Amino acid sequence: MPQRTYAVVGLGAIGLGMAQSLLRAGLNTIGCNRGPGPLKIFAGNGGRTTHDAAEAAKVADVFFLAVVNAAQVEDVLFGRGQAARALKPGSLVIDCVTVKPAFAREMERRLAELGLLYLDAPVSGGPAQSAAGQLSIMASGGPEAFAGAETGLKAVAAVVHRLGNEAGKGSAMKVVNQLLAGTHIAVAAEAMALGLRMGLAAEDVYAVITSAAANSWMFETRMKHVLSGDYTPLSAVDIFVKDLGIVSETTREQAMPAPLAAAALQQFVAAQARGLGREADAAVIKTFPGIELPSKE
Repeated sequence: MPQRTYAVVGLGAIGLGMAQSLLRAGLNTIGCNRGPGPLKIFAGNGGRTTHDAAEAAKVADVFFLAVVNAAQVEDVLFGRGQAARALKPGSLVIDCVTVKPAFAREMERRLAELGLLYLDAPVSGGPAQSAAGQLSIMASGGPEAFAGAETGLKAVAAVVHRLGNEAGKGSAMKVVNQLLAGTHIAVAAEAMALGLRMGLAAEDVYAVITSAAANSWMFETRMKHVLSGDYTPLSAVDIFVKDLGIVSETTREQAMPAPLAAAALQQFVAAQARGLGREADAAVIKTFPGIELPSKE
């Protein structure tokens, strides 16, 4: 039986690590990205590369999507990329992008009309977890989709949560996750800003909180950016404007108040309005007045 071919479209902070993990697991993998930088890295590690999503789709049995948003998923599959038409019948699309549940259900339906399988599989974890093949995946889809995804998911994830037999449940869980993640980042920045405003050293705030009951994974990871004064994006402010926007739309559709998520969204929007959209999401701390942040050495 010939070896299956895996494609990863979108070699960003998460997608590149996923492609590397597939390659490290001995799987025949092709990486696709518009920009040349990640392609050079992936090729340097022995991976096949292309700029063309349809070219990747023609040879792929399993087609991972690790692009930025729903618009890019649509564009890769049915727009300029035309990947859906290029995929062989029976091939599997694994969508790892944060999208609305309704969008995931629509993708499943449209791809099924072309004889293709779809797994709704958003991820949690940063670049380090992705590079190590230790992502957490919130997945939903049919049994055939899960069966086809098993080997690839084992290579990229530490844990795969099976949340249902149809698309949408995975994305619904990611909405819950992003509500917490975005709110945690915003409140971590607020707490650090308050400490600075009261004259505490950033290093002391960090040391105390990371050893106290109020610590969170987001405080621990994001406030490192503040201590170093380095806001190089791994996850950018723009990402949380998008993701908390999805949270806001979803809670409104569910007729459910979400005041804390709404407040966090406004902080990220304020950061974006100040031109910080492409900085690390921890740059939301720069929206707080009257504080002096550590500078990059």
